[in-house]
Amino acid sequence: MRGALLVCGTHSDAGKSVITAGICRWLARAGVRVAPFKAQNMALNSVVTRDGAEIGRAQAVQAAAAGLEPEAAMNPVLIKPSGERHSQVVVMGRPYCPDADARSYQELKHELRPVVAAALADLRARFDVVVCEGAGSPAEINLRDGDLTNMGLARAAGLPVIVVADIDRGGVFASLFGTVALLDAADQEHVAGFLVNKFRGDPGVLAPGLDELEEITGRPTLGVLPWVEDLWMDVEDSLALEASRPEAPAAGDTLEVAVLRLRWMSNFTDADALAAEPGVRVRFTRSAADVERADLLVVPGTKATVEDLGRLRAAGLDRAIAARAAAGAPTLGLCGGYQLLGERIVDHVESGRGAVDGLGLLPVTTTFAPDKLLRRRSGRCGWLATAASGYEIRHGRVARHGGEDVLVADDGEPDGCRTAAVVGTSWHGALEHDELRRALLVAVAAARGRTFTPGTVPFAAAREARLDALGDLVAEHVDGDRLAALIEGGPPGGLPTVRTEVRPCCAS
Repeated sequence: MRGALLVCGTHSDAGKSVITAGICRWLARAGVRVAPFKAQNMALNSVVTRDGAEIGRAQAVQAAAAGLEPEAAMNPVLIKPSGERHSQVVVMGRPYCPDADARSYQELKHELRPVVAAALADLRARFDVVVCEGAGSPAEINLRDGDLTNMGLARAAGLPVIVVADIDRGGVFASLFGTVALLDAADQEHVAGFLVNKFRGDPGVLAPGLDELEEITGRPTLGVLPWVEDLWMDVEDSLALEASRPEAPAAGDTLEVAVLRLRWMSNFTDADALAAEPGVRVRFTRSAADVERADLLVVPGTKATVEDLGRLRAAGLDRAIAARAAAGAPTLGLCGGYQLLGERIVDHVESGRGAVDGLGLLPVTTTFAPDKLLRRRSGRCGWLATAASGYEIRHGRVARHGGEDVLVADDGEPDGCRTAAVVGTSWHGALEHDELRRALLVAVAAARGRTFTPGTVPFAAAREARLDALGDLVAEHVDGDRLAALIEGGPPGGLPTVRTEVRPCCAS
């Protein structure tokens, strides 16, 4: 099999990322050399590749589904919002434009289009199949002229398109029909079919609507994927944080983990490994009461450190964090969250605010540098007497002038700071290390007087099981023959153009 496919959605969080991962796993299990691709990704969840490039986390997970190491070509353009109107643009894994607004980014697209085309061509030359993921909705007609990742990509690369809709949100038929109808005729020629995601109930009840949808659009529904619990891991869109994290049964007490829901929270998937442990309940929250009563508070990364610090203070959450620290309740800051917990932040890069007082709970000073530090790390955690690993994505350079180191990398460079029950580190992904995570939870339980028995399933195995579940969903609920025909044959000819008829309100 050779070819490519573009997976679009009727809206953000329709299921494009997980279905792309599922198709990658389905193909990989069939012996197809497959790679994922997302031309342009707007996300604050990112990872560092082996060679030090930064890409969206969803593409790294899709690479894992395909049995590959992630690489920059899989996500050539990454947009990281750093405020209400500003973003950092990362191109082929490296910072390209530090401060773009919506209008200036549109002007950048003529420079980015050949980069996207070259990255996709490179993957198609090296792999049998490339499964591309769109962004948002292909029917965002205000953005169509400069589109790099939806119908603009489909037209440029000759890709067949399937459109995914989340039926759990309602309005699935109108969303699918309306998405096609808003496209111009040339774009519609690439839309070859639909997938319905998160269906609950009797498929027979849905079937008449799907038949009528095919009759009026000329496009079949290639599959109806059922609602499945516990597929939230490695979500990309913050909309998905509204979903509850299932709690695995535990032999002892339940540990309550509160993750502070910052406005510009980044890499919130750092908490996924905690939620995978039996007896650990993870909640994303802005509640001061949750902050004070949790067994463990996690202050996550942020792409707008100083702005999120101001928002914390305005909401009174600084007082809640200080109160739990004074009471000896465990608190963990990760990257930007670590910086927030320090005494001082000097930022002439992200916010331009200069020197700002931090929360004062760790004896560290952070100074922002123009260049971004991107690297994978491994080493030891002396405090917990375990091995450790992770990755760094940061402009902030943190200087410790008290407390003790938390981690020491294999090259001897220390990281982090611990003072009493408050701990901070710059390493993302550290909680995915089984030994370190479980030692941390045991220490939290001891500090809180809880009975806790760590799990035994490695986090990597839990992720693999979820990727296999996605592959199973595609294998069992998608018409594989028709999907394979699209991948190999490209957009089918003879698809009708869908038009809407506007009728006068007083027509008789």
